[in-house]
Amino acid sequence: MNAGPGRARVLSLDTLVRLKRGPAGASAPAPEPVHRLAVPDGMTAPLGCDAVSVPAHLGPLLMPRLPRMGCVFADEAHWWWLVPADSDYALEWPAPARYSMGASVPDATRLPGLVHRPDGTLPYTPPIPLYLALCRLTGTTPVWSRPISA
Repeated sequence: MNAGPGRARVLSLDTLVRLKRGPAGASAPAPEPVHRLAVPDGMTAPLGCDAVSVPAHLGPLLMPRLPRMGCVFADEAHWWWLVPADSDYALEWPAPARYSMGASVPDATRLPGLVHRPDGTLPYTPPIPLYLALCRLTGTTPVWSRPISA
């Protein structure tokens, strides 16, 4: 749409989506490869997949506290639990845990190995028991038990 003198140019959403940041003709740096935890063969993830990671020293402490576990991955530095997508909704996962949308593994040079595979076809660890176990291990009060300030 051409704007006449004294008229603002209106851009459609399609036009805005196609615009690139930076000066015209400038090339953007190549994006870093994204590593994602893979759902093992024979399993399905109908709810999508996110992941919760914890430092490696907490991994073995969490396992016996969970009534049921889905897929768990580990390397020297972290352990990751697959959870249904959007399991961070209305939750503040306690530090040092990190929530990873899309089950991405940031800063990984290689993917961690699978250390636990559940029976059945669903790869998920139920997020509420995982959250509560993490709160207990880290001494964090669950978000719904905290006092509300006005």
